[in-house]
Amino acid sequence: MTDSLIIREIKEGNTDLYADLMNRYHRKVLAFIYHMLRNSQLELLAEDLCAETFYKAYRSLHTFREAEASFSTWLYTIARNTVLSELRKQRSLQVSLDEDNSIVPEAPKELTPEYTALRNEKVQLVREAINNLPDKQRSAIILREYDQLDYQEIANQLGQTVSSVKSLLFRARTSIKCQMEGYITDPGLKG
Repeated sequence: MTDSLIIREIKEGNTDLYADLMNRYHRKVLAFIYHMLRNSQLELLAEDLCAETFYKAYRSLHTFREAEASFSTWLYTIARNTVLSELRKQRSLQVSLDEDNSIVPEAPKELTPEYTALRNEKVQLVREAINNLPDKQRSAIILREYDQLDYQEIANQLGQTVSSVKSLLFRARTSIKCQMEGYITDPGLKG
C-alpha cells in the first residue's frame, strides 16, 4: 500500500494504519535524528525525538498536502525541526557547549592503542566541525554522508534544488576541511 493510500485511509478514520507508516519510516528517521544529535553528544535523546516527530506528524496529518511534498519529505522536515528545536533548548540550558567536551566515552585501557586514540580524536573533531556548520549545510552533509541519499533525495528532503544541494555540500565539505586543516597537516600540534 502506498503512502498516499495509507494517509487517505487514516484521514478517513482508519487510524490504526498510522502504525504502518511508522514502521515504514522509523529506522530512517531515527538514523537521521541520531546523526544530527551525534554532533552535539545528545545521542541518547534520538529515540525520544523520533517518537516526538511521529507524534507531531500524526497530530498534523490533516494538514499534509500530497501535491506540495511527498510524505517522507514532510516527515523529515518535522524531524529536522524537532531536532533543531531541541538543540536550541539544550544550548539555552548550557552556558557554553565548549565547557564540557570531556563527555566522550572511553574504551577500556587494554583496547586503547595510539591508533585508536588518534582515530577517536579525529572522529570527535569531525563531529565538532559538522556541528559548527549552518543548519542547512549540516542537514545536507548528514543526509549525504550518513544516510547515503542521492542529490535528488536530499533536495526533496530539504525543499531545495539539486544545484542548491550541491552548493550546500561543497560549502559544508570546504568548511570541514578548513576546520580540520591543522589536525591533518600536523596531528602532533593537537593535545
